[in-house]
Amino acid sequence: MYELIQVSDHCYYIESPAKIGVYVKDEKNVYLIDSGNDKEAGRKIRKILEEKGWLLAGILNTHSNADHIGGNKYLQGQTGCKIYAGGIEAAFTKYPILEPSFLYGGYPCKDLRHKFLMAKESDAIDFSDKSFPKEIEVIPLPGHFFDMVGFRMPDGIVFLADCLSSQETLEKYAISFIYDVDAYLNTLDFVENMEAALFIPSHAEVTADIKEIVCYNREKVYEIANLILSICKEPVSFEKILQKVFHHYGLTMNFEQYVLVGSTIRSYLSWLKDRGRLMAEFCDHTMLWKKN
Repeated sequence: MYELIQVSDHCYYIESPAKIGVYVKDEKNVYLIDSGNDKEAGRKIRKILEEKGWLLAGILNTHSNADHIGGNKYLQGQTGCKIYAGGIEAAFTKYPILEPSFLYGGYPCKDLRHKFLMAKESDAIDFSDKSFPKEIEVIPLPGHFFDMVGFRMPDGIVFLADCLSSQETLEKYAISFIYDVDAYLNTLDFVENMEAALFIPSHAEVTADIKEIVCYNREKVYEIANLILSICKEPVSFEKILQKVFHHYGLTMNFEQYVLVGSTIRSYLSWLKDRGRLMAEFCDHTMLWKKN
């Protein structure tokens, strides 16, 4: 873990729970794509950079999930590097309490205010800032999170962030986090038709051919949607839907899984309702979902 792997003359990645990209701009200056999940990850990254004699010029954040920005504060504090983030992701990076609050739908209890859902705050500037390395293309990849992006490097290496999960991950956990199902499916279509020298997803294998893993992720979305529709043959509450989903996939319920899977299931419910596949009704002060 935390092994530096070279994939082109100017691009590397650090093997870690969420792959961290390294773009070597010149002999001394490098940019990271994301920063790992916490201060300890930041320390390991800094050690790798120092061993190579590289100076950290900036961190390009794909999105604001804690496992992608957790090393920001430490690395920025140690090196004075700039951190770049776009849209809503910049707000979550500056105010990390937003992530567990959004997931829970209210003020999060202590069980949710931890480093896996809430990184340390860090200062971020927009990709449009004049200091951003203009040779890097910012690629919008919405769906998994609000304004998630990927990056295309000058040599054709593309960092895809969290728009794909590996087959092994989906077989183990069944449900990957999705904020906007419709946007996510559109992103999958976009990525499937993308060309690159090499694709580097954060949570799947590095590959030159992305189509197979895209198809698997798409099939999983429709599998989950069909499961929800089958549960909603009769009017049923959100909590009952969530319980049945957990039973179906053999998942373990805890605070973290409750908000991550629960938020995703709510997103599926919204998507299915907007498509006319589900309807919502209120009965005895309870919101019930039913298949149309």
